[in-house]
Amino acid sequence: MTVLIIGLIVLLGTHSIRIVADDWRTRQVARLGLRYKNISSVVAVVGFVLIVWGYGLARSDPVVLWTPPMWTRHVAALLTFPAFILLAAASPKGNFLKAAVGHPMVLGVKVWAFAHLLANGMLADVVLFGAFLVWSIADFAAARRRDRREGTVHPRGTPARNLVTLIAGTAVWVVFAFWLHAWLIGVAPFG
Repeated sequence: MTVLIIGLIVLLGTHSIRIVADDWRTRQVARLGLRYKNISSVVAVVGFVLIVWGYGLARSDPVVLWTPPMWTRHVAALLTFPAFILLAAASPKGNFLKAAVGHPMVLGVKVWAFAHLLANGMLADVVLFGAFLVWSIADFAAARRRDRREGTVHPRGTPARNLVTLIAGTAVWVVFAFWLHAWLIGVAPFG
């Protein structure tokens, strides 16, 4: 569990700098430019690797907190569908979801984490998905405050970009939900 927690601190800590020290981050980006982003990326990748490794270690010695009912697996699998659409909405600039929520990737992480908390009752799951849920709530609120303060307006986008967002999110969700999740995680959401 220690490796998982360290990984979460490293990854989410890197992604929390704008929440707790936005002015400092802005100065560092201005001072270091691309080097700041490169350093942050390397640190985030290290955190991600530690999370994957730590979660695998924690799953090998599970601590059961509760046993969720079987139906929660299906609800979680279905909730991840809009989460994947929201993740896809972060990429093509100018789509209806980005215009509506401002930060669809963070909102997608929030939905993804909540969905996984519904369907998993192991301590490692609660630590992993709970940490992502708490972080995404804080980050989303901070990003929306920053948008209001700076007067940020996201363009509505075009029907073509909206369609690309929906198709991309759906396609990735189908591949992940029906094949990759079982292969990578060892759990078939609809199996």
